[in-house]
Amino acid sequence: MTPSAPSSTDPRITLVIRRHGARADALIEVLHQVQELHGYLAPESLRDVATGMRLPLSRVHGVASFYHLFRLEPPTAHRCAVCLGTACYVKGGAQVAARIEQRLGVSLDDPAGDGVWALQHVSCLGACGQAPVLVVDGELMTRLPVDPPEALDARLETAGLPQRTTT
Repeated sequence: MTPSAPSSTDPRITLVIRRHGARADALIEVLHQVQELHGYLAPESLRDVATGMRLPLSRVHGVASFYHLFRLEPPTAHRCAVCLGTACYVKGGAQVAARIEQRLGVSLDDPAGDGVWALQHVSCLGACGQAPVLVVDGELMTRLPVDPPEALDARLETAGLPQRTTT
């Protein structure tokens, strides 16, 4: 299902706010639930939250833009999250990220990616003993081989990452 931009008077947002009593200390939870409704936090959604919670739009937008788990743009159909935490970095996480950037023709941490695929870095996926690791569309891939590059390409191919550029 492709997320759609919400209308400016979305009754579902009003219901979410009402469930939390329009309390300012519930802003993060309200934003999470609104993002679940639409797949991202559209400008109209942020205005609805600000109005419904009687908060300045600048505060609502500031919170939404500060936390990396909130998306202010529609998500791509496919997402990769490469771990660049210490264990993964030491075991080749940066090389994995670079190879995926090259393979997909996208830039790390560009939420729009190529419109279909996006690649983001995370600080930890909780699988340090299996480094380097990657999540592709919610599926964890562990112990990714960095050398030779062909071995990494084979694993990425099995995960469904297309080869968009020449190597």
